[in-house]
Amino acid sequence: MRRSASSGVIPAVCLVAVLLAGCGPQAGPPTPTPGNPSDSATSATATATETAPTATGTPGGTGTAAPSASWKTYTTADGQLAFDLPSAWSVKDPAGELAEGGGTFAEVTNQAGKPLATLRTNMATGSTCTERYPYSVLESQELAALAQKGVAPRYVFETRGDATDPGPADTPAAAYGITSVPAPTGESACPIFHFFTWPPNAAMFGAFYNPANNETPGDDSLPYLEKAKKYADTPEYQDIKRMITSLRPAS
Repeated sequence: MRRSASSGVIPAVCLVAVLLAGCGPQAGPPTPTPGNPSDSATSATATATETAPTATGTPGGTGTAAPSASWKTYTTADGQLAFDLPSAWSVKDPAGELAEGGGTFAEVTNQAGKPLATLRTNMATGSTCTERYPYSVLESQELAALAQKGVAPRYVFETRGDATDPGPADTPAAAYGITSVPAPTGESACPIFHFFTWPPNAAMFGAFYNPANNETPGDDSLPYLEKAKKYADTPEYQDIKRMITSLRPAS
C-alpha cells in the first residue's frame, strides 16, 4: 500500500517495514532480536516514579495545550536505562518476551492509548543505501549521556522527500528518534535509519511520524510532510522530544 501524500494515512505494516530498512554505515538489512512484543501489562520489575518538572522541557508550540507539567521517571525491566515521561502517559514493557535474545522493550502511549515512541535494545542492525532523497532536519541534539567510546548519538526529527520527490515509496518519510548515523550533508540523504550504538549491539528509541497517532493541528488535507513540520511546533511533540532526550543509563 502506498501512503497518500494528501491524506497522510500510514498503514501499520509500512511502519514495520520501514523500521527494518534504512541507511547507515553497516551492510545488510537490520534484523531485530527474537521476540514479538505484545500488548501485555507493564512489567512489575519495571518502575515508574513521579518527578517534579525540570528546566529541560521546551515551552510553547502552536497546539491548544501546554507541554506537560507533571512527569515521572521510568526504568526498564532490566534496570539498564531510564527516561522521563509525562505522568499521564503509559509504558508497556512485556517482561520475558525478549528473554531468548536479551534486551528490553517498552512502548510509550498517550492518554488515548496511541503509541508515540518505542524503546528497544539488543538489536542487530545493518543497512544499505541504494537511493537518496531530498531531506530536512527539523531538530537535532547531541546526547552525551549515551556516548559510547567517546562518540555521542543524536536526537533528530527529520524528513525525506519534498513536493517534487516524495521520498521512499510505501513508507513514512518523517521520524523522530536517536541515531548514531552521521548527519547527512549535501542536497540528498539515505532513507531514515534511527538506531544508535548501545551494548551489546544497538538500540532504538523513537517512532515514525503518523498523523493517526500524533495530534497535529491544521487541515487534514495537508500533505504528509507539511503535517510533520506543523507537528514539530506542538506541545505533544515537545513532550516527546523531552522524553526521548532524557534517556540515560539507570545507574
